Amino acid sequence: MQKSINIKNKRAKFEYHLLDTFTAGIVLTGTEIKSIRDSKASILEAYCVFDDGEVFIRNMHITAYENGSFYNHKPRSDRKLLLNKKEIQKIEKWLKVKGNTVIPLKIFLSEKGYAKLDIATAQGKKLHDKRQDLKEQDDKRDMDRAMKKFK
Repeated sequence: MQKSINIKNKRAKFEYHLLDTFTAGIVLTGTEIKSIRDSKASILEAYCVFDDGEVFIRNMHITAYENGSFYNHKPRSDRKLLLNKKEIQKIEKWLKVKGNTVIPLKIFLSEKGYAKLDIATAQGKKLHDKRQDLKEQDDKRDMDRAMKKFK
């Protein structure tokens, strides 16, 4: 009965230094969860903001549900994240420092069928850091190819 979904932010590890990770619930309407279960969502351009004691995800795109008629949702509206009070306070402190951000990593379904979101506190990488990561990936790929010949 349970269908697994695989919605990831593949650019997150390349663009940011990831520090702490949290798992948060998302407040969704009926048509939003149906679209997510059909894997029709994107978190590539999304980020989290702190507003009035609550954490919201902004710029997350959830495609309108095909059979939703006039009950459909707005594709890019802000959605509230469900976190513990300590986690909210930690994120609030983190976001007060310039250059820090909170980004989503992946959306998944819990055992009970609820949509959950993995988020991480992050700092943006500089261009030379990105080049270093690409160089390390190439070196690792070359070593794996060389080791495969000897097996």
